[in-house]
Amino acid sequence: MKRRLFLTQTAQGITLAAGASAFPTPAVSQGLRRLKLVTTWPRDFPGLGTGAQRLADAITQMSAGRLVVKVYAAGELVPPFESFDAVSGGAADIYHAFEHYWQNRSRAFNFFAAVPYGLTAGEMAAWIYHGGGQELWDELSAGFNIKPFQVGNTGAQLGGWFNKEINSTDDLKGLKMRIPGLGGDVMALLGASPVSLPGGQIYENLVSGAIDATEWVGPYNDYFMKFYEAAKYYYYPGFHEPGGGVEMCFNASFWSSLSDWERAIISAACNEEHAAQYEECQANNGAYLIKLVEEHGVELKQFNEDIYEGFGEASAEMYEGVRDHSPLAKKINDHFQATLRELGSWQAKAEVAYSPLRNRILGI
Repeated sequence: MKRRLFLTQTAQGITLAAGASAFPTPAVSQGLRRLKLVTTWPRDFPGLGTGAQRLADAITQMSAGRLVVKVYAAGELVPPFESFDAVSGGAADIYHAFEHYWQNRSRAFNFFAAVPYGLTAGEMAAWIYHGGGQELWDELSAGFNIKPFQVGNTGAQLGGWFNKEINSTDDLKGLKMRIPGLGGDVMALLGASPVSLPGGQIYENLVSGAIDATEWVGPYNDYFMKFYEAAKYYYYPGFHEPGGGVEMCFNASFWSSLSDWERAIISAACNEEHAAQYEECQANNGAYLIKLVEEHGVELKQFNEDIYEGFGEASAEMYEGVRDHSPLAKKINDHFQATLRELGSWQAKAEVAYSPLRNRILGI
């Protein structure tokens, strides 16, 4: 908390000083920019919709009102899955979403949100910020007139909500499941019927029986979706999104029109929100999991090893298709996989080795 307060106060102090010296009051007024931010979430959606608003407010405040960001929730300006095209084409300036929603443009976008058996939240940040991931993301997005930023991570997501028990991969056959991105491709290889739906449409489809199962995020976010009213079996661990990255992406032409000072303000706000959104999820998931189980009778179940191995075998087949998608997709996949093995080897000796031993000693 103190770190974020210091950053905000410092940024505001720099902003105000810059405004006073370089932009007298009339000039600031004349240079005002109003930005349209479209999201794929309903308004005030816990953790995601609220994160988009928090980020918009931070940019406005840190720029001393020079950059005024207005949030348009899903459907208020454009339908949720049209956010990418709206920003690419200039109808809006920014979108806030998961990048795997855009795999119909390029399957490589998945790597900058989450992919099966991929990077965890901390590993993802290391790759994006320090391992060459941002440069690859910029290269991919430039082809669509987009400038991307990482602005959050949900952490490792759970496996999803099911209206029946899943005891083998045979139980997945014919299952209609809301699961986008490459995770959906894996489910299809196992005989399920993946469906891509924006967050605001999942509940109604689950309750009506249009879908049999859904994944979303984790207990904190899922609690407010009320999935427990239609599906009592809540499975873990998820294989499909081990570190669900949240993104805020700009129209690249608009981004290039900004001054260095304006870009610095936005970059600082994005970095701060990236930390805040992840921290919020981690702070709330445990408490809301207890509420789901104790107050709503949710049955928490673990995928058995045979099922998890089935996910792995199908994922290996899926990745072959990704590599064949395009030369750039192959380049991104190969870089991602090499990074995963390097970081994974280190984490196996650090946090991964520590956590189960700590929990055993403490009886958790």
